[in-house]
Amino acid sequence: MVNQKYYITITGIDRYGGHEMFRTGMQVRLRKEHDNCYDDEAIAVFGKQGCRCGYVANSVHTCARGTFSAGRLYDKFEEELNARILFVMPDAVIAETEEG
Repeated sequence: MVNQKYYITITGIDRYGGHEMFRTGMQVRLRKEHDNCYDDEAIAVFGKQGCRCGYVANSVHTCARGTFSAGRLYDKFEEELNARILFVMPDAVIAETEEG
C-alpha cells in the first residue's frame, strides 16, 4: 500500500489519443504490466473508461524533473493504484498518486 503521494509523468500519450483526453483533476488508474517485453517495470495508465492512455515514464529522458520514474514507483504498491491529473502538456501529463 502507498502511504504517501508521489508525482509521476505520464508519457506515450501521443500513441493513445494525445493530451486532449486528459483533464486537470481527472482520476486515472495505474496498473503494473508484467508481460511488457520492453520494460520489466512498466506501469500502464488507464482512463475512466478503462482505456489505456499512456505509461508512467521510466527514463531520464521522459520523466519530468521532480517526478518518480516507473522504476522508483514500482515497489511502492501491489498491482494497481489511483492517481489524479495535475498538469496537462502537449507531450506529457503530470499526476499525483493517491494514498491507499
